[in-house]
Amino acid sequence: MPRYEKNPDAIAALSPEEFHVTQESGTERPGTGKLLNNKEPGIYVDIVSGEPLFASSDKYESGCGWPSFTKAIEPAHVAELRDASLGMIRTEVRSTHGDSHLGHVFPDGPPDRGGLRYCINSASLRFVHRDDMQAEGYGDYLNQVEDIT
Repeated sequence: MPRYEKNPDAIAALSPEEFHVTQESGTERPGTGKLLNNKEPGIYVDIVSGEPLFASSDKYESGCGWPSFTKAIEPAHVAELRDASLGMIRTEVRSTHGDSHLGHVFPDGPPDRGGLRYCINSASLRFVHRDDMQAEGYGDYLNQVEDIT
């Protein structure tokens, strides 16, 4: 099984926005994320640790301005924490091994798909296309990626 951890080289290579989002719990502006409109089959991994987080088959258009997913591909890789910032109570999601801030999870997702909406910053993710998953070490997740194009 691959070992995922916070990678100092990956952190050093982050853009200013990626650093702000993942390391300082920032948020990208809605509607600006590079992966918001991605409809290719594959998986989304933590930009810092590489741990698998979400599958394209669980991505949906929520209209919130950030990529939205109904569930994590590997629940153990997504930690949920109480967030009382901004004068409200929310549930922050962070990668377990990379400790990257990913976004928040809300209970207003599609009821027929579990009812959750993982609202995730593109800046915290790296997309791995289905065609590259085996070569990049994510072959075990191929059965969870449907052709959604």
